[in-house]
Amino acid sequence: MEIVIVPDPAAAGELIAAAITDLLTDKPEALLGVATGSTPLPIYQSLAARVADGRLDASRARICQLDEYVGLPAGHPESYRSVVLREVVEPLGLTEDSFLGPDGNAEDIAAAAIAYDRALAEAGGVDLQILGIGTDGHIGFNEPCSSLSSRTRIKTLTRQTRVDNARFFDSIDQVPHHVITQGIGTILEARHLVLLATGEAKAEAVALAVEGPLAAVVPASALQLHQHATVVVDEAAASKLKLAGYFRDTYAAKPAWQGL
Repeated sequence: MEIVIVPDPAAAGELIAAAITDLLTDKPEALLGVATGSTPLPIYQSLAARVADGRLDASRARICQLDEYVGLPAGHPESYRSVVLREVVEPLGLTEDSFLGPDGNAEDIAAAAIAYDRALAEAGGVDLQILGIGTDGHIGFNEPCSSLSSRTRIKTLTRQTRVDNARFFDSIDQVPHHVITQGIGTILEARHLVLLATGEAKAEAVALAVEGPLAAVVPASALQLHQHATVVVDEAAASKLKLAGYFRDTYAAKPAWQGL
């Protein structure tokens, strides 16, 4: 696992967008897994700017969802499908034909989750998966004590996660109780995992995931098992890392040809 500490969210967005640009240059049809929420927006904004000024050709890229609410009406502005189309697919000049996501309105949600897991494999697997981290250490919607080998499935959200997401709705009562999420085992199959965390509120979760023991109570600690995992944090999110000085030194001395 590589830990990269940057000054602020904008710098994080530029760094990760540059890595995605390199990926799409080498593999134009790469499957990019995206997360939602406010944290990854600087990545998507940087990618859109690169497409707009010709630094990036994303025309053959494919985009897939990490998770989806269960039961929101089709086309609801806060369904993750709508969010990804609005914040990623359209700004990159892509169409829905390039997009993969689970059906949160299926009559059989369990079957829909299995079908999405299978669809990701049939698409060749995720080349780079962007992740966020919850204040309780969750990734995707794999809440604390999720199995580290779990597959895509339905999950019940904790109250804290619903409180955290209520800012996107008129009230917490409108936040669904259930989601379809890629499981931790599914997430770990991506070729490159990039977790972005910004802000002091994420500092404790980052420290536990990076420096704590591998434990289901901190789902993000599963990244310790991955052969190519990158954790990018701003100074605020890095504030509780005991080894922050070491992480800075190792990144500063890293050969440029290695990339992220």
